[in-house]
Amino acid sequence: MTTTSPPPPVPTTTTALPPTNAAAPWPTYGADNARLRAVAAPGLRPPFRRLWTFHGHALLEFPPVVGYGSVFEEAFDGRLYSIDPATGRVRWSYTAHRCGWSSPALAEHLLFATFIGNSECKATLAGGELVALSPESGRIRWRRAIGPSESSPLVEAGTLYVADQDGNVYAFAARTGRLLWRFASGAPIKASPTFAYGRIYVGTYAGEMLALGARTGRLVWRSGGYGNFYSSASVNAGRVYVGSLDGRIYAFSARSGAVLWSFGTGSYVYASPAVWNGLVFVGSYDHDFYALSGGTGSLRWTYRAHASISGAASVVDGLVYFSSFDHRTYAVAAASGRLRAEWPDGEYSPAVAGNDRLYLVGLGRIYALTRAAR
Repeated sequence: MTTTSPPPPVPTTTTALPPTNAAAPWPTYGADNARLRAVAAPGLRPPFRRLWTFHGHALLEFPPVVGYGSVFEEAFDGRLYSIDPATGRVRWSYTAHRCGWSSPALAEHLLFATFIGNSECKATLAGGELVALSPESGRIRWRRAIGPSESSPLVEAGTLYVADQDGNVYAFAARTGRLLWRFASGAPIKASPTFAYGRIYVGTYAGEMLALGARTGRLVWRSGGYGNFYSSASVNAGRVYVGSLDGRIYAFSARSGAVLWSFGTGSYVYASPAVWNGLVFVGSYDHDFYALSGGTGSLRWTYRAHASISGAASVVDGLVYFSSFDHRTYAVAAASGRLRAEWPDGEYSPAVAGNDRLYLVGLGRIYALTRAAR
């Protein structure tokens, strides 16, 4: 079922929205606010040389962000790290006393992070929290209590957007933390909000996809009946791409919420899609990694892993990186699915790029990789 209100026009050409902060090479979960998870990074491809390894001493479920002269990673145990990109040494850390189940975000010369009170990481504080810190020192600039959150923050035009498991989508003034609006969806939200075309797109754990006006928080459309959305949407060419626990990958109209196509896999789709050159990339619990036509949903190629795939892929210089539950990370050619490299570590989201380096995310480690001498 889809309900709509009259929306403004939405472009249908394939565009990649610029990052919130052009000085930060990977400033947010998904690289840009449309969560496309794809960057050019010419020549940054295997073979690599390892510069350093960061040991997080806890699961690193979500990838770091890169900018303001550091690499910032949030660990499962609720520690937030600032890492020196030259040496891999920790410059400062912040302990939330909650779990860290998201990626931070960089904008407005601040670092934003969400945390969730949960017994799985032996959290000593309940509920959730949104924190804004100084990237240089880790000093808290402002903090807000929200519901338990595993939603990665997003900043667009000075406004910070985030969601929580109480079903709320919030808009805060990024510099001050002043609440601008709150939308109650009526169902838990575990996904991260996505921005495109003046709207916020986010799915709920009741199988509804929502489009909200970014300035007002007013509902533009909602479309329901699609299992449960853990996956965060990627938005491009007038389409909203997202995976569902019903085992399907969906493309919604960004304008109206109508389903344009869906593709069935053999199991749950927790992973968030990546979008590159008209293709949509996403892995499934059925062990397959899929490349689909963004326009039609037709299958272009598959790569068979040896275990389930849960984390979001990344595309760097035409190679798509993904990890599987047997602790492997793969790099395959995005155009063909041909294997180019493989590493014996990884589990969730595999890699980000920044400052001419690839940061490969293992089970509890980050590897800083650069081009090997040829």
